[in-house]
Amino acid sequence: MSVPHPIPYQGSKRRLAQAIIGHFPEDADRLIEPFAGSAAVSLAAARFSKARRFALSDANAPLMALWDAIISSPDDIAAQYTELWDAQLGREREYYDYVRDRFNEAHRPDHLLYLLARCVKASVRYNSNGEFNQSPDNRRRGATPDTMRHHIVRASKLLKGRATVAAADYRVALAAADETDVVYMDPPYQGVCGDRDQRYLGGVGFDAFVEALADLNKRGICYIVSYDGRTGPRTHGRLLPASLDLEHLEVEAGRSTQATLLGRDHVTYESLYLSPALMRRIQRQVSPQPRRSQIGRLGELAGAPLQVCV
Repeated sequence: MSVPHPIPYQGSKRRLAQAIIGHFPEDADRLIEPFAGSAAVSLAAARFSKARRFALSDANAPLMALWDAIISSPDDIAAQYTELWDAQLGREREYYDYVRDRFNEAHRPDHLLYLLARCVKASVRYNSNGEFNQSPDNRRRGATPDTMRHHIVRASKLLKGRATVAAADYRVALAAADETDVVYMDPPYQGVCGDRDQRYLGGVGFDAFVEALADLNKRGICYIVSYDGRTGPRTHGRLLPASLDLEHLEVEAGRSTQATLLGRDHVTYESLYLSPALMRRIQRQVSPQPRRSQIGRLGELAGAPLQVCV
């Protein structure tokens, strides 16, 4: 059975989630996602029994309120979405603007879900005042109520009683991690957005993030980071520094739509970084092979094309 995804999100790791969880240790107790977003990795880890408990957090408080509703009250949020979806019929453009205005006033979870289902390319955008300002995709009405209910109910079944939800800065979530946990981080991509990413209510500075990773290394925490990458010969952003001693992989994310439109055959690769503590933990659980050849084998098991960066 496929992995449910009730929250459409541009940049979601839905397609790459199984490759990512293929690098989890066999004895992962809790998965911590400090940049939860669509929680694609947590949902995949729950579906394939790669972790027992989950800690979802994000600086976006309305998004985390939506996750709380999906996990704890799936029937209610599904019914609220149905009401909004039905009410739009025949006046889709006008109604989207109405819901967007209401969301920016009250931050209701059902309003956010409707906006995410209808906005252009599922691409969240906020203005400098923190207001949702993305336009609707006028070619579609969003997931039908039956489809949305299906994803919501299944996501709730996977996470209910096993997950905590919090609206917090990523460093708060990292401070709570211990050596039995696995942390997966998908922060705003510097190569795409520079210092400010309109998909996020707050930025994540490169130097501060590197400092947080160095602290995790000192504490022996297992973590995985998705951070930029390249399309064909073009790289996006700075690599994380060698001083962190991370294993750097590239995961094939598919062909670039923009490059295809320009007549180029470029494939996009996303960078994946594995922490020293995670590498040691994995190597204790598998046959002792040289470090890099072992990672290649794990990548094959994950079912996604991988390249080791040297």
